[in-house]
Amino acid sequence: MVRSISFTTFAGPWGPYHLAATDRGIVAGEWLTTEDAFLSGLAARLGGLAEGGDDETRRLDAAGPVVEALLRGETVDGSDIEIDLDDRPAWDRRVLEAVRQLGWGETASYGGIARRIGAPRAARAVGGALGRNPITLLIPCHRVIAGDGTLGGYGGEGWGDRDEQLTLKAALLRREGRTVRRRGV
Repeated sequence: MVRSISFTTFAGPWGPYHLAATDRGIVAGEWLTTEDAFLSGLAARLGGLAEGGDDETRRLDAAGPVVEALLRGETVDGSDIEIDLDDRPAWDRRVLEAVRQLGWGETASYGGIARRIGAPRAARAVGGALGRNPITLLIPCHRVIAGDGTLGGYGGEGWGDRDEQLTLKAALLRREGRTVRRRGV
């Protein structure tokens, strides 16, 4: 089924940040990729894309000021932005909704998120769901750290190497007033 979307690109401190919305809410947010790669991945994920209309544009416009503030490193609450995770598995939706509740500067462990959603032994599965997060920044998976207080992982396999991913995660946390060390450092 082809989905209608509207999308835009913001200038960000780590390069362009791409954002897309359906008539239900924000469906994708990603940086460190090209616009073509962003749209191609989204089309594959959603089974094709069509140009959005007023509903999609309204959802995108509502999220714009929050995204711009987050990219500038400003404290902002984006929890009222409507998110469209309808194509995601139920497990991923549960994890991502729990992570979305983490406030500015707040961190939680993978195990802590697992406990919040009633699956106390599922820390690794939480990490898997976060690696599939389709809406970085608005679903702040950078705020989830390892149980020993270190960074853990970040970014799945979509961009960069592990060092680049962890550097970005640490930078995002520092902007929120949190310094989290890497393992072995």
